[in-house]
Amino acid sequence: MATNGADDARNTLTLGPLLFNWSPEQWRDYHHRIADEAPVERVCVGEVVCSKRLPFYEDDIPGVIERLQRGGKTVVLSSLALPTTARERGMIRDLVAMPGVVVEANDVSACGPLAGRPHAIGPLINVYNEGTLAFMEKQGAVLVCLPPELPLAAIGALAGAARTAVVETWAFGRAPLAISARCYHARVHGLAKDSCQFICNQDPDGLAVDTLEGKEFLSVNGVQTLSRTVVNHVADLGTLTARGVRAFRLSPHTCDMVAVAQVFRDVLDGAITGAEGEARIAALMPGAIFANGFLHGRPGHQRVAAAAG
Repeated sequence: MATNGADDARNTLTLGPLLFNWSPEQWRDYHHRIADEAPVERVCVGEVVCSKRLPFYEDDIPGVIERLQRGGKTVVLSSLALPTTARERGMIRDLVAMPGVVVEANDVSACGPLAGRPHAIGPLINVYNEGTLAFMEKQGAVLVCLPPELPLAAIGALAGAARTAVVETWAFGRAPLAISARCYHARVHGLAKDSCQFICNQDPDGLAVDTLEGKEFLSVNGVQTLSRTVVNHVADLGTLTARGVRAFRLSPHTCDMVAVAQVFRDVLDGAITGAEGEARIAALMPGAIFANGFLHGRPGHQRVAAAAG
């Protein structure tokens, strides 16, 4: 992994950790195809949302890591976002103890054990200003994925302030907004969290939530709250790179993520325009509502035409 975000002129793509509850077969096949076909430099692997999901695919993780590395990808192991039990805190300690891999902290409780060794900071940790970024770099962060709600001015300031870390932005996928100890997915089905029957597997891209007035609002994914709209910055890549951003994160969904990554790569490489990239992404996710409001200082669910950026 590059360790100098200020001097690295390459544009890189990261596939973030899978946030949804897919079947073990689907989880494994997805990662195998990414390893063999996706034009990305980094792939995050690990359970971020709910530790109860991990046992279903835990035995496949070593093989997936080996396959990804054989495919030329840098593997980042992502930690749990909200550890609440001794077992979950132990999961973080186990990640930290693994040699030869970069661990991504998605909760500040993981930052202490990771201090002093190269690691990544995930988008669920609030890095909002230069002081926080400098502290993370001092602790050993070599990759910092910024929260998806940051506007362009703040992103540019942080990208310019980075000295030893690659600053990455959220570029595609439903934005993670909050996480809770309560499981919304279970509750909507009349179940308790401890006996949830893993009902979230019925919604492999998240469960749509409407307001009491019937208006589209958010999405839920187990204990996690996500945006209803799908963040799509493919037409904003030129604006972001002009501000010094060189790394972009794509969050996995059930659409063809290899094709999504290829579109982003083609736009970054100048093979197609941002407008053509938008059209191709729309064809890959028919019916999806795309947004880039946060980037332009607007409400997150809004879409601002790239020319306005």
